[in-house]
Amino acid sequence: MKLYHGTNADIGAIDLNRGLRYKDFGRGFYATPDRKTAIRMAQKKARLFGGTATLITYEFNDLALSSDLKIKRFPEKASAEWFLFIDANRDRKHTIPVHDYDIVIGPIANDGVVLQLTNYREGIYSPEQAAKLLQDKYLDQQYCFGTEKALRHLHKLTVETI
Repeated sequence: MKLYHGTNADIGAIDLNRGLRYKDFGRGFYATPDRKTAIRMAQKKARLFGGTATLITYEFNDLALSSDLKIKRFPEKASAEWFLFIDANRDRKHTIPVHDYDIVIGPIANDGVVLQLTNYREGIYSPEQAAKLLQDKYLDQQYCFGTEKALRHLHKLTVETI
C-alpha cells in the first residue's frame, strides 16, 4: 500500500524524536493513503515554516497489520473512543505518552474536530455528542508510526517537489 507524507523538505532517515508529542495520535511519523491530503499538508508546512512543498511516497507492507506489531485501528468515521484518544494525546498535562501502540490508524482531526474538542473541554458536549456531530464529515485517514519496529515496514519510494 502506498502512503504519502507531506512536508517542507526531503527526509533522509525518519527520526521519531523529531515528531511533536501533542499530535492526534501522539509522537510519531504520520502518513496518509490520500495523496491530495498529503499535498495539502506539504503546502501548509511550506507556507508556515518555509522550505519547499515536498511529497514523499512510501510503500507500507500491509502484512505488518497482521504481524506482531501492536496496532490500534479506529473506524473511518468519528467515534467517541477516537475523540477521547485524540483529546488525551493532545492534552499537554500528559508528560508521558498515553499509549504504547506501534501503529495507530484513523481519521485526521481537522479544524471541525478541534472546535468539538474545545466544546467538550468546556462541558458543552459529551464525547458521544461531539463524535455524532462529526459523523457526517469526511475525515481523511492517517497512519501514525510510533516505534522503530513499525518503521521497518515503511520504505521510501519517491520524493516530489510540489
